[in-house]
Amino acid sequence: MTLQTDLLHLARPQSMPASVNPAVVRTSTVTFETIEQMREEKQRMASGERAFTYGRRGTPTTHSLEDAISRLESSEYTQLLPSGVAAINLVFLTLARPGAHVVIADSVYQPVRRSVEAWLKPWGVRVDYFDGSVEQLGTLLSDDTCMIYTEVPGSLVYEMQDLPALAQLARQRDIPLVVDNTWASGILMQPLALGASVSLMAGTKYVVGHSDVMLGTVSANAELGLRLREMSMVLGQCVGGDDAYLALRGLRTLACRMATHAHNAEGLGDWLARQPHVARVHQPSRPEHPGHELWRRDFSGSNGLLTIEFDAAVERQRVDAMVNHLTLFGIGSSWGGYESLALPCDVAAARSLPNPWAERGPCLRLHVGLEDLSDLQADLSQAWRMLAP
Repeated sequence: MTLQTDLLHLARPQSMPASVNPAVVRTSTVTFETIEQMREEKQRMASGERAFTYGRRGTPTTHSLEDAISRLESSEYTQLLPSGVAAINLVFLTLARPGAHVVIADSVYQPVRRSVEAWLKPWGVRVDYFDGSVEQLGTLLSDDTCMIYTEVPGSLVYEMQDLPALAQLARQRDIPLVVDNTWASGILMQPLALGASVSLMAGTKYVVGHSDVMLGTVSANAELGLRLREMSMVLGQCVGGDDAYLALRGLRTLACRMATHAHNAEGLGDWLARQPHVARVHQPSRPEHPGHELWRRDFSGSNGLLTIEFDAAVERQRVDAMVNHLTLFGIGSSWGGYESLALPCDVAAARSLPNPWAERGPCLRLHVGLEDLSDLQADLSQAWRMLAP
């Protein structure tokens, strides 16, 4: 059965008559009929199985979402976290160790650097950044490298990487490869199927799809999946039944929402590329985008993100004025909801390796929502006049 159909039917009640959607289980305490039954359930947990023994350890509602995300990510195990950043730090806490070495792609989500500076380095972990290429990664790996961390495409300007080649090098050196899969959100690409060890997502974005839930997910196979689950239990990380229910709701429409996001974003990308003051439109689906052929090979489609790089002569204040005059694009962080958003971004500040971004024009990230494409284009057109000197 196709993934799209599976996402519609997973976790639905089987006995009839029944509601279409699963029940929301809200609980802390779970009671048992006998002491023996309670011990049996706890023994199941001790052996690595899921069991319904206490709210923090999972409920039928959160278990249903875990199963759905595992189907989405093609994984054996999925752990739910209260945010995407919590998912990132769960992976670091599970795989990194004092005195070891971690290599991170330079184009990752900026809060990863906060984790590096706030606790990985003080904890005694050595960290190097690489440019996304297999060649440079190979020069940085050492006998004590315990993890390679990347995000495909990269954050803000969507740098592409050869994920299967990175995975092959990681396997040769027996090093776990972790991929932030939020851009594709499982529906467009499955990192584990391309050789990665761990795939994580900010489910806050396209999985939930309505900008009303914070959620992180971490998916892996075999012993590594169990290690991540155990660390999550040790840290007391959990997700409530209401949030899990809303995420399941979002999954039902993920495929059709993503298709509309992509249609609108690609249409706007074509229009924006023809406008004055635009140096380039960063969007992996565009044929001129660096790494476009890798995107075509590894991904089944696109999403609602694009970033406008303006000419170097355009002042940041003019970009800010243009954004302030938009009426359909909200001003705010995050993306993946039904609504359109605009956010100026500083690519140079989000990179650690030497780069040319400080000498290039200002950038504006758009998340293109589900509004009608003609309305979004008209909104940008009326605000564009603010870019004139």
